[in-house]
Amino acid sequence: MGKNKLKKFDDLQEYPHVFQYPFAALQEKGFEMQGKWGELFFKNDNPIVLELGCGKGEYAVGLAKRFPQKNFIGIDIKGARMWSGAKQALEEGIKNVAFLRTHIELIDRFFAPGEVSEIWITFPDPQMKKVRKRLTSTRFMQLYQQILSPNGLIHLKSDSPFMYTYTCEMAKANHYPVEIATNDLYHSGIADDILEIKTFYEQQWLERGMNIKYIRFVCQPREQFIEPDVDIPYDTYRSFNRGKRSGKQSSQDNTTLN
Repeated sequence: MGKNKLKKFDDLQEYPHVFQYPFAALQEKGFEMQGKWGELFFKNDNPIVLELGCGKGEYAVGLAKRFPQKNFIGIDIKGARMWSGAKQALEEGIKNVAFLRTHIELIDRFFAPGEVSEIWITFPDPQMKKVRKRLTSTRFMQLYQQILSPNGLIHLKSDSPFMYTYTCEMAKANHYPVEIATNDLYHSGIADDILEIKTFYEQQWLERGMNIKYIRFVCQPREQFIEPDVDIPYDTYRSFNRGKRSGKQSSQDNTTLN
């Protein structure tokens, strides 16, 4: 491990708004702020919004700056990436953003039922061959509804035609109310100050001439879940190594639902 990465890990240990909780400790005594993020950390009862797979944390920080009346938590297992957003938030004195280093599969250990109002999923790996690892699969929907409020929102931004199509089909199969869906966000007429926050990966895709897809739907509680039974073409431009993507996507028709 390089010295720079070790320095970032050391920094994170000292940041008061970064939480790194060993799995052994989580199993032994749980997380003391579960259900009490507003009371114990943010010191308010404002809505809590998560960014899953936050990477460098720029979306969580950008949202926090635009919406001081909400609290934001970026979640990722990659501490060295998370350091960038955590450092920015600390230097700029942004009080309504925190970072949690953990596996997304464990988020129900950190948040109580109904404690979260919205979830953002920004440019995740589409996991084209592993449905259970897709962050919008029904496996994760079951997890999200455990911590979301009854009308909690889920946002997906993605460069991937596969991920976007799958998520649209999943929402349709499970009768989730879809508020917006477009496969070309910046030519749809709906891009606003929120959606125009760009992550590191998003800027890369835009520079390559790729369309950005976006869907927002209401994650209403469900007792049963249905995985979509549809064949979706794999992304032709993507390798499975996130650092080696190249090429351009195929075009798709724009869809906006109100």
